[in-house]
Amino acid sequence: MLEIDELKFDDNGLIPAVVVDTKTKRVLTLAYMNRESLQISLEEGRTCFWSRSRRELWRKGETSGNVQHIVAITADCDLDALTVEVEKDGPACHLGEDSCFHNPILVKEKYSNFDADSLMDLIEGRKVEKKDGSYTTYLFEKGLDKILKKIGEESTEVIIAAKAEDKRETIYEIADLAYHVMVLMVETGISLDDIRQELASRHVIDQKVKQEKMTT
Repeated sequence: MLEIDELKFDDNGLIPAVVVDTKTKRVLTLAYMNRESLQISLEEGRTCFWSRSRRELWRKGETSGNVQHIVAITADCDLDALTVEVEKDGPACHLGEDSCFHNPILVKEKYSNFDADSLMDLIEGRKVEKKDGSYTTYLFEKGLDKILKKIGEESTEVIIAAKAEDKRETIYEIADLAYHVMVLMVETGISLDDIRQELASRHVIDQKVKQEKMTT
């Protein structure tokens, strides 16, 4: 692990910190740290920056409540810039936007922003606030048995498409299956974080298995 003294701060004693949502990997903001704010961030486990305009320390969320809990801090190859992965309690932008980077200049349609967390939020919204004509609302109204039946049907469609070696159709059917599984998750109170944590625990087990095989 690097020590703070190994980092290269600029002539003003600052180092840029790119803050990233650890779940979605979306860039939330670009801020600056000095040695003191970085040390505070490490000790408190939440982001603390140096305000270049006010020339003072500021803890993110100190007044707004939109605290950023630090998951990881990584320096770049030149040791003169940081990425800070966080779990956030609210919007990163002072304008109330999820990210400070919300003013598109160029976005190719093929690469338009999408993340599973946003889709999960939409599905959860359909369960809480019923919307007429919404298929998701329809599934929730029909209940668990209907949702499970659809998952069974979509699983079969995935198998058929994969067996036919039809990549495009397989992708389509996997997307359908994933959506219906997410509906099931909301219906049964399972979050994406629950799945992430389970997969992470299996990754650790997988690493141990690999190590054991290498030593035998």
